[in-house]
Amino acid sequence: MQNFIYLFFGLQVRTTQFLKLGLTLLLAGLFIRPTHGHAQSLMHPITQIHDVKSQISKKSEPVYTAYKQLIILADSLLLADHHAVEDFSVPGFYSDKEGQRAMAKKLHADAFAAYCTALAYTLNGEEKYASKALYFINSWATINKKYSDFDGPVVLSYAGAGLMIAAELLKNDPLWTKNDRDHFKTWTMNVYQKATHFLRERPNNIADWARFANLLSANFLDDQKELSFTIALIKTDLFEKIAADGHLIEEVKRGEKGLWYTYFSLAPLTAAMWCIHNATGENLFAATKDGKSIKRAIDYLYYYNQHPTAWPWFKNPDVDIQDRTVGVWPSNLFEAMKDIYHTPEFDSYLSIYRPVVYKKNHFAWTFPTLMPAHLRPDSTTK
Repeated sequence: MQNFIYLFFGLQVRTTQFLKLGLTLLLAGLFIRPTHGHAQSLMHPITQIHDVKSQISKKSEPVYTAYKQLIILADSLLLADHHAVEDFSVPGFYSDKEGQRAMAKKLHADAFAAYCTALAYTLNGEEKYASKALYFINSWATINKKYSDFDGPVVLSYAGAGLMIAAELLKNDPLWTKNDRDHFKTWTMNVYQKATHFLRERPNNIADWARFANLLSANFLDDQKELSFTIALIKTDLFEKIAADGHLIEEVKRGEKGLWYTYFSLAPLTAAMWCIHNATGENLFAATKDGKSIKRAIDYLYYYNQHPTAWPWFKNPDVDIQDRTVGVWPSNLFEAMKDIYHTPEFDSYLSIYRPVVYKKNHFAWTFPTLMPAHLRPDSTTK
């Protein structure tokens, strides 16, 4: 039944998107060739990793403190058990909140553990971290066979991104055997991509997470056609999401959750733009159309996150609880965007949260203080 509901709403926009996408692909070319080589990891390219390692060796702040925090977290996960299930059956959040949270936690806890330990290994080379990351990755690849229920594909998209980023980081490492890696490739195609393909043409944050997930999985699978298609899809409706004043048209409709869903859309959307930059050199962060831009959307969220009582769409919208043990949204998004947009005005807000780690249930900007996002100076805007 849940598949029928998703399909019904998707049909309303599918025809228009298909025509626009066809034109975009025709203009861009079906196979977008990276201008600076194919990064092993779209989320954490080699240049970023080298820069962070250099800062760690020099004990440069705030990266060095963020690195020490990462190692504390990674060490705390070395004895953790996986929670992989054969059927990732996730009920709809608004029909069964506790059931949804309980099942979703199985994946996002393991995904964070895999991501955290894989990143620790990437930065310091200690094999105990790689082994633990592979333990979680391989567990899901061999045990999980399908998803089901209303939120199954949605949660798989946004929580599974952590597994995909970890897999990207370890993809070429000899510690990951070919047999195990092939199992994960099969899981990626048969389970993960099946879910993300099903959702990627929705008009709201659901599609943003699915497309971000698609970029990660396509890169892991070395599927240039899939990567190119997803990039074109993102570019096709990018400015249809944003109003001239910066609000996200679909997300502000969500009542008391309007601020949250604005963040929950911008997080995967900007992460996808970062991945596109690393894959092709293109800078969508600077793109504008009819006065609309991602920067304006970021500024809109920043202002109303500081002044929620002024939010024009709902009286007293929800804001995050100040719990630094798991992270506070949208601090992780602003920490990532401050280096892309060179916005020192964010610092006064961010200073109390650093080093920023966000580990609740989704994985776009998870370690933004440790892994700052810097655009290449030769990037282009198309």
